Amino acid sequence: MNLDLTNKNALVCGSTAGIGKATAIELASMGATVTLVARNEEKLKETLIELPFDQGQKHNYFVADFSKTEEVKKKIDIATQDKIFHILVNNTGGPKGGPIFDAGTEEFSKAFEQHLVNNHILVQAVVPGMKKADYGRIINIISTSVKQPIDGLGVSNTIRGAVASWAKTMANELGPHGITVNNVLPGFTATDRLDDIIAKAAKRLSKSEAEASDWMKNLVPARRFAQPGEIANAVAFLASEAASYINGINLPVDGGRTKSL
Repeated sequence: MNLDLTNKNALVCGSTAGIGKATAIELASMGATVTLVARNEEKLKETLIELPFDQGQKHNYFVADFSKTEEVKKKIDIATQDKIFHILVNNTGGPKGGPIFDAGTEEFSKAFEQHLVNNHILVQAVVPGMKKADYGRIINIISTSVKQPIDGLGVSNTIRGAVASWAKTMANELGPHGITVNNVLPGFTATDRLDDIIAKAAKRLSKSEAEASDWMKNLVPARRFAQPGEIANAVAFLASEAASYINGINLPVDGGRTKSL
């Protein structure tokens, strides 16, 4: 099975922590040259020196704030002037939690721009190069909420669903060009985002955070939370040549928690 990504360029968003960072490290370990993207330059520099470079890769980064779509467009246009990206990993931190009824309309607009609009800007920038290379892997890190909405994450449930539909449509259009578009749906994963979800669950259930954590683990057949690297493994497989005939799917990596098929 060909999992070698030597001579492939990967653009990984949200790559200074959690799933994004783990994905960047995994892709680099498979031979890809990685461009990191995040808004904190100091964290980008710290992550950059952690990337494997066994194949002589020259990894780099650029700074972009995903709350500013025009900035994202400007930065990706510059990055693609002299480089073809074979792999794009769209990964952005989720909107804040809370009941959907209590959400202000501006929360939906903001989340739509940060997630779907920025994804679209990045795809439009990298696809011409993917077509030239006859190789493209677009992988979106979204949520199991596209299969089963998660209580207390109203805005996120809504926007993640929109991204899933966008990705499926894009997969149909780009498939003839050797480009696949897939979504990875992480379950409960040990990140800062999960800490926030646990805190909110504890408050909602009138439990301690330790009790809320145990309650959430018991919702998972595996009886534990995922590590970021376990999600990164799925992303890396979809980025490889071995996944060339997998297109337009939503792949849960959740220890079996999602009840739908």
